[in-house]
Amino acid sequence: MKILSVVGARPQFVKLAPVADAITASGDEHVIVHTGQHYDPLLSDVFFDDLGIPAPDVHLGVGSGSHGKQTGAILAALDDVLAEHSPDWVLVYGDTNSTLAAAVSAVKMHLPLAHLEAGLRSFNRAMPEEHNRVLTDHAADLLLAPTEVALGHLRDEGLAERTVVVGDVMTDVLFRTRGTADPVAGAEDAIVATIHRAENTDDPARLAAIIDGLAGLDERVLLLAHPRLRAKAADAGIELSAGGVEARDPLNYPALVASVAASRGVVTDSGGLQKEAFLLRVPCTTVRTETEWTETVDLGWNVLVEPDGIAAAASRPRPAATDAAPYGTGDAAERTVEALTEHLRA
Repeated sequence: MKILSVVGARPQFVKLAPVADAITASGDEHVIVHTGQHYDPLLSDVFFDDLGIPAPDVHLGVGSGSHGKQTGAILAALDDVLAEHSPDWVLVYGDTNSTLAAAVSAVKMHLPLAHLEAGLRSFNRAMPEEHNRVLTDHAADLLLAPTEVALGHLRDEGLAERTVVVGDVMTDVLFRTRGTADPVAGAEDAIVATIHRAENTDDPARLAAIIDGLAGLDERVLLLAHPRLRAKAADAGIELSAGGVEARDPLNYPALVASVAASRGVVTDSGGLQKEAFLLRVPCTTVRTETEWTETVDLGWNVLVEPDGIAAAASRPRPAATDAAPYGTGDAAERTVEALTEHLRA
């Protein structure tokens, strides 16, 4: 069996790591295509080294651009790649422009398409990620869902027959990464924060309110600032290092896990970091009106807030302990390969 993985952004590199290992262990052939959607080395190629992922077989190097231009460039470049390799499965991850472009290319070329992390829904159609994940799910031949909640969404959309619940590969990654690196200086008992979504960074007033909310905390805040956040803040004349906020460069994944584990709490708008905080049993405050990972809220470890609610939410008492494991037990990658084998076209 030949599996071709298409990745292009930091969350996808992290998800790829256990899947690449599982494919190697199964003896199947694996072709890795890196679209270059994230072109900053700290958010891209370095993750392959940090997570022990084989070097990409193909690097498209599309770089940044508007959603339409970026998606179109990836789609145009992928046609020749898929024709050359003719895989048994095109495997796409998550909800980025790379995901949607690869899905469209695979479908147009009549190649079997599998979507890992299928069924997540925010029900916010203003999010580009929501369009990407919904369109990809409805195009895919096999939907690899991380949770029972995701299965429920796919069932509601008439897609249950194509769905297999495999668990969340991010759980695999976190379990094997935890304890392999030291936290960055200052992470102990601090708040670790990341803000990157367009709805929070592209509105200067909202971004300023978020930074004010972080600065209003009575403790040190390590703001891991994506280059895009720095650029948007600079354009709006917003100083990121305000009050107790220290703007830092993004961390590699092992250091991020170690720093979150050592922290007192997380403030973020990242879907992945919400879940990582829960798995590490670190309280999370999410600056969004909705979340795909509703289990984190239901279990009390995550709170959704507007910018003016950051300080109160991030200072709340520690949630009640729980042994719940809605995201699986660390074998999602192996179950993914098993599902691909079982559903392989004759």
